Amino acid sequence: MQDRDLMENMLMLEKGVCDLYLHGAIESSSADVHQTFTGSLDSSLCMQSRIYGAMKDRGWYKPEDAGQQKLQSVKMKFGG
Repeated sequence: MQDRDLMENMLMLEKGVCDLYLHGAIESSSADVHQTFTGSLDSSLCMQSRIYGAMKDRGWYKPEDAGQQKLQSVKMKFGG
């Protein structure tokens, strides 16, 4: 497996972990549980950012500029 594939897998897994921690924080039954999930979410978001940055630096993750017309189209579609 190539380094790029490994990093893509790591990024997707980290995104999934962030989703789980977010839902855990939303559904938490006490302040302590909420704090644990939000702290874990923050750590995972930092890891996701580092992975994304490393991939972007290597040219493996190239975000696109949406442009004003595309933004307006999405806004019209979902905004009513």
